Amino acid sequence: MWSLLRLSAISLSVILIAGCSDPKIDTSSMPASVVSIEKVRDSLPVYKRGDFDQGLIIIATASTFNSIDFLNPHRMNAAEIAESANMQMHGLTGDEVIQRADQILRERRSREREQAMRTLKRLEEKRANAASDQQQLARFTIDDARYYLSESPYGVLEPVIDIEVTNGTDKVISELLLRGVMTSSDRSAPWVDESFYYVVAGGIEPGEMLEWSLAPNRFGPWGNTQIPDDAELTVSLEGLRDVNQKPLWDSPELTEHETAKLERLQNEYGGAALSELE
Repeated sequence: MWSLLRLSAISLSVILIAGCSDPKIDTSSMPASVVSIEKVRDSLPVYKRGDFDQGLIIIATASTFNSIDFLNPHRMNAAEIAESANMQMHGLTGDEVIQRADQILRERRSREREQAMRTLKRLEEKRANAASDQQQLARFTIDDARYYLSESPYGVLEPVIDIEVTNGTDKVISELLLRGVMTSSDRSAPWVDESFYYVVAGGIEPGEMLEWSLAPNRFGPWGNTQIPDDAELTVSLEGLRDVNQKPLWDSPELTEHETAKLERLQNEYGGAALSELE
């Protein structure tokens, strides 16, 4: 019985000694770092050395590793590692270096996911706000628009735009931003494509309908006497201002870059990412 207990104690001691014999990184000095890193690496099985090399890079550059390509790492030599080594490495075995690097990467991926979800939510909200504002603007309608040339009292042809509008919003409107386009079937390019403001004297009340005759500058594109009589005028609403000259419902649309980014994030994270932030 005593022999068995003694043998077990000896075996446990051997295991403890073996466990404590794994070499560790020593960053107390430059020479110690260089020697200990190579010693730790040599102690690992060959199949682990690539992970160890990558782990050293990740730990040594943990504060700036956003600029490091971990998918295509290059092995840093002992001197390079030693120069950038810090207390995160000190006292670590080869396996502990690999584990610590894996933890750093998991934390980084978690931060990237959180940032991606915040960006996804922001872009979704921006798109939704723009769509909502477009619906509000659509309540102010351009009911009719007609273009023609009228002879002035001085015998000069003056361009005229007759326009009818209805304010279906719940705001008093003092100013309109309009876009007028004149096209004809025999011409690929428009005769006129111009945006212009119109200030409503006294404003237009909610539910009110008004008619105006606008007089564009006859020396500009509207005064082109070659515009045929059958040319078609399209007037669209691009913006409104209230009585305090404050723009109404002007949330911007997503840019092409933002749209592409939103689609990429939706494909990568989908609805699950958004639900985590709600």
